[in-house]
Amino acid sequence: MLCSQIMKSAIECVSPTDTAEVAAQRMRDHNIGLLPVCTSELKVVGMLTDRDLATRIVAENQPGSTPVEDIMTRDVVSCRSTDTLERAEDLMGLFRVGRILCTEEDGTLVGLISLSDLAEYESSARVAQTLKNVTLRERHP
Repeated sequence: MLCSQIMKSAIECVSPTDTAEVAAQRMRDHNIGLLPVCTSELKVVGMLTDRDLATRIVAENQPGSTPVEDIMTRDVVSCRSTDTLERAEDLMGLFRVGRILCTEEDGTLVGLISLSDLAEYESSARVAQTLKNVTLRERHP
């Protein structure tokens, strides 16, 4: 199965110049925890998670007017919509992320796949292994 067959294609984004407050409101309004950060041409330049807001704004007592580009994660894990789900799962496990962006070759955003999307379409054993790989980041010695 290809990523294009299960990816969500209606995705909320924020601009690098949007504020942390705008991003948080968008997350709240759409009940999501991740926003791709894109140019006006939908080129991905970063990602912003609810965790980024908590650790980089709230915990550091920064103002809500802080631009997204100052707090976003710049290293984005992505795959192509033409990749197999196995490729997406391998990348998620390798980089320990629960969501992966699908982009065109030029970096244009076309979709997003989460662990819950995989659970709908993949075998329970494969999803369980991906989940195990992703959650390795949360283990404490």
